[in-house]
Amino acid sequence: MYGVWTVEQIRTAEDRLLAVTPDGALIRRAAFGVATHALALLRERTGGVAGRRVVLLVGSGNNGGDALWAGYYLRKRSVAVTALLLRADRAHPEGLAALRRAGGRTVEVPAEGADAEALVSGADLVVDGIVGLSAHGSLRGAAPALVAAVRAPVLAVDLPSGVDPDTGAVEGDAVRASVTVTFGGRKPVHVLGRGPARCGEVRLVDLGLDLPEPELRVLEAADVGRRWRMPGPDDDKYTQGVTGIAAGSSTYPGAAVLACGSAVRATSGMVRYAGWAADEVRSRWPEVVATGSVEDAGRVQAWVVGPGLGTGQAGRDVLAAVFDDGVPTCVDADGISLLAKYPELWDRRDPDAAVVLTPHDREFARLGEPLGVELGPDRVAAARALAARTNSVVLLKGNATVVADQDGRVLVNPARSSWLATAGSGDVLTGLVGSLLAAGEDPLFAAACASWVHVRAGELAADGAPISAADVLGTIPAAVREAVLAAGRRPPLHRPEGATALCDDEPRHG
Repeated sequence: MYGVWTVEQIRTAEDRLLAVTPDGALIRRAAFGVATHALALLRERTGGVAGRRVVLLVGSGNNGGDALWAGYYLRKRSVAVTALLLRADRAHPEGLAALRRAGGRTVEVPAEGADAEALVSGADLVVDGIVGLSAHGSLRGAAPALVAAVRAPVLAVDLPSGVDPDTGAVEGDAVRASVTVTFGGRKPVHVLGRGPARCGEVRLVDLGLDLPEPELRVLEAADVGRRWRMPGPDDDKYTQGVTGIAAGSSTYPGAAVLACGSAVRATSGMVRYAGWAADEVRSRWPEVVATGSVEDAGRVQAWVVGPGLGTGQAGRDVLAAVFDDGVPTCVDADGISLLAKYPELWDRRDPDAAVVLTPHDREFARLGEPLGVELGPDRVAAARALAARTNSVVLLKGNATVVADQDGRVLVNPARSSWLATAGSGDVLTGLVGSLLAAGEDPLFAAACASWVHVRAGELAADGAPISAADVLGTIPAAVREAVLAAGRRPPLHRPEGATALCDDEPRHG
């Protein structure tokens, strides 16, 4: 799990370090890191560095200074460096002087007779130092045309210019980087909104900052693997957690099949289904105990309710019955619409039973409107506000999934592809959340771990090609196994004392 700090937190830490650091030392340290990663990119793309052409897109401020100083270090390695100065009057003076001293070329943009776009299009690598963390909004002036002319990989300094540093939002023209080199700690732009897709691979240069507790955290495979419930020698189907699924209808039976299958694949000890799609569920998942109603389903440790349920009176009665059961509940899809349509349903909820809401943007707006919570560009703030207002955990779906609880904790799961943007994908995610709730996991981490496995299973299923939600079900065990192994855990093997492995590649204890 790694931390993400706000721009303000990073700046405050930088100011403290600057106060005890020799003048110019910090920017040179950052720039040396940029140059190091630039050289690696050049070697990867061209097989060498001497004589390669690097173009710096330089704006005002410290990011432009970082780019200029990086150009200075690149010149020391015999790289041909040209700096295009978009604001020559405000270019970092020390960095500019250093680059010129090392033999780097500088061109003012716009400049009479200088074909800046041709210089950009002929580069082996472009370094984006147009704007810094204080800038908001899209690219302006000559920058959009220069960025459009790029044909080589782009290395962004701190963030791709034109992407909002606090939210990852993109409102217009913006840079798309292959690599982003950031300093001191990751910022929201690196994990939120469209930021991850624009940043490419994020590489961190340690500046030795004394940072506070991070604003956000991102789970990694090992974090998920440490929390995933695995059976022990004393477990049975009941002790691992019984997940109840109240989903589907005659119109949408597939929602029930997908949610049940997801809970089964997540190694839930037992899955009970209650609803109109019982026959379809039994035919696809014979291990599921399927009944027609919540009241007849039997005892469960958690409920999943909403996918394909419908938003009429029948769906309302199902959600009320689930809340009456008083166990942790994941509410998705039509369940969220029902809460917006019938707010009195909240009164049926046991205040001691956790609720996880899993809205996409339109469902969030539908639920948030009567509660006075709007979904703006700051998705973290919106998720926190809805979680506090409803005393729930909110899993706000998106390319970067934001999970917030009523105490203000936030976990983020940046997706690495968009293959999961397909019908039924949310039903699969909901079943995963329900199975972890039934296993007794902290609701915040149940939602975040489910999101991680969902994304990873989607990647494994897609393998570079389109997939259906049903395809994802088959790769859930592989995603879970990957996380468990990353945590250094091994699936339990129960072999009589003194027995040997059946084959050389069978895992051993320890």
